Amino acid sequence: MITLLVIAKEPRPGRVKTRLTPPFSPEQAAGLAEAALADTLRAVAGAPAARRLLVLDGRPGRWLPPGFDVVPQCAGGLDARLADAFARCSGPALLIGMDTPQVTPDLLTVDFADCDAWFGPAEDGGFWALGLARPEPGLLRGVPMSTPATGAVQRERLVAAGLRVRDLPRLRDVDTAADARAVAALAPHGAFAARLAGCAAGR
Repeated sequence: MITLLVIAKEPRPGRVKTRLTPPFSPEQAAGLAEAALADTLRAVAGAPAARRLLVLDGRPGRWLPPGFDVVPQCAGGLDARLADAFARCSGPALLIGMDTPQVTPDLLTVDFADCDAWFGPAEDGGFWALGLARPEPGLLRGVPMSTPATGAVQRERLVAAGLRVRDLPRLRDVDTAADARAVAALAPHGAFAARLAGCAAGR
């Protein structure tokens, strides 16, 4: 069965979601990041998996549910850290980040019976999910991260390697305040939407 990986940063003020400040304070931005991470981990916990792995920059907190193994991120750029995350897996694996709190267990329930890779494009040109039937860290190393072409380059890397790629739905990452409002509207009953409402109410 599959390994589900979440790559994340400890939600500390000034270290996460800095593009949300302003309009939000660093403390509010960290609270939103924590809520997004909590929603993400809840979705992962609800999806079938042999192993659930949190690849973390920082230390776990009260937001971590049971059933996850926690390992530190390696040093280096994001491509190196994603590659290292896959290097920790010996079988099929699906990796996501912490920026799509609208994700659901159904979206994370993938089958590699007729494909070698799953690719989840993001609206900003990146990607929110990457699944590999046979984890190969070299497929990620050297891919330029955090650019409008990141997703296209990563998907082409998979195709060029001869992999059969299936696409997941396009999702919106939470990077800006506009993103936060749009994503909260898609998942109005989650922790993220509740935390955003609290920020708007000055709580």
